[in-house]
Amino acid sequence: MNPLRLATVVVLLAALVFVPVAQGQLLLSTNDNKVALVNGVATVVKSPPPDTLTVIDIKAWPPKVVAELDVPGSVVGPPFSVAVAPDESLALVTANEKLDPNDATKRIPNNTISVVDLKATPPRIIATLETGKAPAGVSINRQGTLALVANRGEGTVSIFTIQGKTVTPAGKVTVADEKSGTSHAAIAPDGKLALVTRDGDDRISVLAIDGTKVEYTKRDISAGIRPYGIDIASNGAIAAVANIGRGGGDADTVSIIDLKAKPPRVVSTVTVGQTPEGIKLSPDGSVVAVVVMNGSNKPKESPFFSDAGKLVLLRVSGADLSRLAEAPIGHWSQGAAFSPDGKRIFVGNMVEKEIQVFSLDGSTLRDTGARIAVKGGPAAIRTADK
Repeated sequence: MNPLRLATVVVLLAALVFVPVAQGQLLLSTNDNKVALVNGVATVVKSPPPDTLTVIDIKAWPPKVVAELDVPGSVVGPPFSVAVAPDESLALVTANEKLDPNDATKRIPNNTISVVDLKATPPRIIATLETGKAPAGVSINRQGTLALVANRGEGTVSIFTIQGKTVTPAGKVTVADEKSGTSHAAIAPDGKLALVTRDGDDRISVLAIDGTKVEYTKRDISAGIRPYGIDIASNGAIAAVANIGRGGGDADTVSIIDLKAKPPRVVSTVTVGQTPEGIKLSPDGSVVAVVVMNGSNKPKESPFFSDAGKLVLLRVSGADLSRLAEAPIGHWSQGAAFSPDGKRIFVGNMVEKEIQVFSLDGSTLRDTGARIAVKGGPAAIRTADK
């Protein structure tokens, strides 16, 4: 082979070797081992193994677990307690509570967030940082430079800056008092706005973001009873919020917030069933996936008990919602996530300690039969927001 042709082959081979892996291919599950559901009651597990984080490759079929490591977590709070950087280089995992060191039969509020290096082999915790009391939902902006954590125990949102794999505390913003139940902070795609759910006083607060400066605008939105999980569409036009209600057996709701309106406001609400715990918009914003407990977390003797939860899909048409499809899921189920192409939906089933995988083709929702076993109850699942 002549030198010129050999050099060309070498360059082509090098290009193939260093082609970057496609982004948006990791699904993360934070798994709580401290509590189990015993006939409708969240009960402390005696001498539990550590909580874990599972890293799953979803570009493979069936999806493949590529790493599992010990990371503190908690099922308390909406199922957004793990966030993935846009480049999938790191993850943030909040730990809302821990076992009481003076009485291992009790749980007490925690105040930490773990920074996990996903590029390390194997992935590992590289920092543990202090949050406010009882941290819950966490989000990373699409620029990969800022993270917000809702602190359920004190009515605040913790701010963290991100530079590479260095995460640095940058203060807190007070939204309300400690009874407000600040649950999750969702960040708009342009990084200039965040919505914070408050299930303690039935409000959603609007934050303004300018670089690392985060301020409470004093604008509160009323959607339904106990707004909890919330997600913002990739085009920034709408947000979808799950209103989990009082847990008294009544059918609860999902609302759409028009973010293009000045100021933002709720424009539609639909009924979905008992306790919509998890909520996620599809990558193109056309479908809302809702994980409805449906009484599966109730005592068996309760008149509101059902032996399965429900995955409910809602079609988004402008600002209107209509029911698209539904399917049975496991018990005490938590979060939902979409594959990057929107054709697969993942649901975390706490009792079964597994992630259930569905396919979506147009309006046809199908249980694929695939189950991803995880080490603990999947309290939250998440992919990188794009």
